Amino acid sequence: MVVGDFPIETDTLVIGAGPGGYVAAIRAAQLGQKVTIVEKAILGGVCLNVGCIPSKALISAGHRFENAKHSEDMGVIAENVTLDFSKVQEFKAGVVKKLTGGVEGLLEGNKIDIVRGEAYFVDANTIRVMDENSAQTYTFKNAIIATGSRPIEIPAFKFSKRVLDSTGALNLQELPESIVVIGGGYIGTELGGAYASFGTKVTILEGADEILNGFEKQMSSLVKKNLKKKGADIITKALAKGVEETETGVTVSYEVKGEEQKVQADYVFVMVGRKPNTDELGLEQVGIEMTDRGVIKIDKQCRTNVSNIYAIGDIVEGPPLAHKASYEGKIAAEAIAGHPSEIDYLAIPAVVFSDPELASVGYSEKEAKDAGIEVNASKFPFAANGRALSLNQTDGFLKLITRKEDDIVVGAQIAGPNASDMIAELGLAIEAGMTAEDLAMTIHAHPTLGEITMEAAEVALGNPIHILK
Repeated sequence: MVVGDFPIETDTLVIGAGPGGYVAAIRAAQLGQKVTIVEKAILGGVCLNVGCIPSKALISAGHRFENAKHSEDMGVIAENVTLDFSKVQEFKAGVVKKLTGGVEGLLEGNKIDIVRGEAYFVDANTIRVMDENSAQTYTFKNAIIATGSRPIEIPAFKFSKRVLDSTGALNLQELPESIVVIGGGYIGTELGGAYASFGTKVTILEGADEILNGFEKQMSSLVKKNLKKKGADIITKALAKGVEETETGVTVSYEVKGEEQKVQADYVFVMVGRKPNTDELGLEQVGIEMTDRGVIKIDKQCRTNVSNIYAIGDIVEGPPLAHKASYEGKIAAEAIAGHPSEIDYLAIPAVVFSDPELASVGYSEKEAKDAGIEVNASKFPFAANGRALSLNQTDGFLKLITRKEDDIVVGAQIAGPNASDMIAELGLAIEAGMTAEDLAMTIHAHPTLGEITMEAAEVALGNPIHILK
């Protein structure tokens, strides 16, 4: 310990101020704990700064541009629609600034000490926080690790000026004429779709049989169809081999069915997944158990094998979702306060802001059957909904999964406009143990997309109104 480095005491110390960490800190403060939060970069983490929020701003701008160019069916004809991409980036930056400033205000308003620097464990009750100029020791009763994840870099595609991760892809200052996206998961599909909406020539290389492999083929095929409409090339079962980079562009080589192919573009976006940030925290100093994949093992209360240290978000098992991290943050803070809170992931939604949007919650039909649950799957199409017709967005469907024995809702999948908002009602239904009848008997405003949930429930009960039985 350096001279003058007197330890600062706190009740709960949170490492990382992303959507998991800052929520955990606020909940802990609400429960009467003295809280310190440590962040080495920017408040709000990946999600607010270089992930969920800026990507949605880009996607929204892309939709506006596309709608301005292609609304002839509705009698709206615009000539010489132009795009100022620097203004798009200004809009995106403004959204981010408002939210990150809001997070800082919330932390300060809850009397949470914000500390800038990198945290390193000394023992189970002590960390050192270092910045460029100094180091400070903190002692704590409990700690919550919420350090998030970073993009995976693959050896043949080292990040550079023209080989970009998601952060670089979001921050381009000029609209590229062409891009290659390696990885057709949700990040690759969302950003590829956003740039395709702006008119960029997009090529997606995906190693699996389909893009968006975690969703049912009926859902991902709708996204694929719309990407192709925008001029995108989608190449599945493709193995990305390497990249040649020049000052003005890239040539990406890939293999399909044993044959090597090449595609040229301005940039290549590498979006093959994320890696947990657990490697520079000194976890070995404390003896925290991890899996072979580098994620921290936790119990039902987000507690590690070291009883006063908790872990949440992308550094524990499960999908790297901001709302999962926030949920776990509340559980950890409540567990520290002695509450009997436990994690339950059944009603955790997954959303892709593609075109159309995809959303799911609970069991899919296949997952339910694999779990030995006998279910009914009941579908209702967006094309039979008045609001969808008036929006001129009729692609898609809602599928409700109900248990055969009692009609209890155990899952739902939505492909269509506003699926990201509609899925919340289905999550609530699962969380509350509602039946198809509960949904069908809930009066939904007309004309709204929300009626599709009611209509699918009526299909489940065998008495649909707006489609033939």
